[in-house]
Amino acid sequence: MDAVRPGAAGPPDGPRLLVLRALGLGDLLTGVPALRALRRAYPEHRLILAAPADLAQAAAATDAVDTLLPTSAPGRAVPETLPWTGPPPDIAVDLHGNGPPSHRLLQQLRPRRLLAFAHPGTPDIDGPPWRPDEHERQRWCRLLGHYGIAADPGDFVLRRPAALSPAPGATVLHPGAGSPARRWPADRFAALARLLLARGHRVVVTGGPGEEALVRRVAVPGTRALSGGLPFGALSALVAEARAVISGDTGPAHLAVAFGTPSVTLFGPVAPALWGPPPDPRHAALWHRGPPGDPHGAAPDPLLLRIRPEEVLAALETV
Repeated sequence: MDAVRPGAAGPPDGPRLLVLRALGLGDLLTGVPALRALRRAYPEHRLILAAPADLAQAAAATDAVDTLLPTSAPGRAVPETLPWTGPPPDIAVDLHGNGPPSHRLLQQLRPRRLLAFAHPGTPDIDGPPWRPDEHERQRWCRLLGHYGIAADPGDFVLRRPAALSPAPGATVLHPGAGSPARRWPADRFAALARLLLARGHRVVVTGGPGEEALVRRVAVPGTRALSGGLPFGALSALVAEARAVISGDTGPAHLAVAFGTPSVTLFGPVAPALWGPPPDPRHAALWHRGPPGDPHGAAPDPLLLRIRPEEVLAALETV
């Protein structure tokens, strides 16, 4: 297991509470209200988060997690195993999904208590029913509420990072996303960058690991490119001190919400009612109504393609 932060709230030799959320940065950030609710409900437990190893710094920023258990699988799949050692966890919480794969993964550890949504494939779990039309932050808080744990979906704000921003006051464009369906075309991001430069913005283009070519396509002359995947400390400082953040429905958008940085988020296959920012004049969610698409599709979603650069610029002026 990886240490997350000094001065952990839970004693290292005390009872252990395991939370499964082996997903990406945006998923972790939408789970912050639930993680904090668990920390308050079980202050004597060591809260262990099963999540990808590269989220250790982000987990520390929640002020709820004691230890990270490095866990991941391709895409958004449920890991086959967990590198758990020692006696069974006292409590296990499934914040990963709603079906038998994640339930059984935790059941293999024989926790004394398992908190999860109900599913016909695991009838021994007495959790609440899953609602497909529920916002992600609300969903996990409702799960905990079913078990008598008070959780506030609005408890998502992160403390300001101590690191210095590599570009304070810049307007950040993040064209990448976890799947092609959620990626607004690079040529439209490039057109937006030119519009922003013409209006006096300092524009920074960011990208994750493997998105170097995408960043180069968007980073027109006059912009600054920060590709290759910034460490969380640098990324969080960049977002926290940005003039604004413009991206698809992905990690930096949720980070902007967590820091209260003005943002414009472009939605396509999934409506903002499920993953969007809370009602706040600092955040705009662009979405053209229509049938929901496949969030893991191999091409930009048709609803996302309806958004034009001028529309994004107009939304930015409102935030």
